[in-house]
Amino acid sequence: MDSTLFNDLVQSLEEAKAIRRGEAQPSRQFKVTAPDAKAIREKVGLSQREFAQLIGVSIDTLQNWEQHRRNPSGPAAALLRLVSAAPEMALHSLHNG
Repeated sequence: MDSTLFNDLVQSLEEAKAIRRGEAQPSRQFKVTAPDAKAIREKVGLSQREFAQLIGVSIDTLQNWEQHRRNPSGPAAALLRLVSAAPEMALHSLHNG
């Protein structure tokens, strides 16, 4: 490994440790929030069963999301964001797809 690259990695790890201990502030932070499945479902006016079938998940999964026992991630989170942002287009595509 190139010594410059190695030194950069060591410095990054030292900075990470200092941030973790509260001795330094991160240069930037990202906050990722899970989409609110219940609010999205209610926005489109579907029952839990209808919405779960439409987006291709079990009703148990949807209930876990709605009751915040689990969070949708990956493709499911992306799909929920699409339904929230453009409900008519998303519902049309999901019904006719």
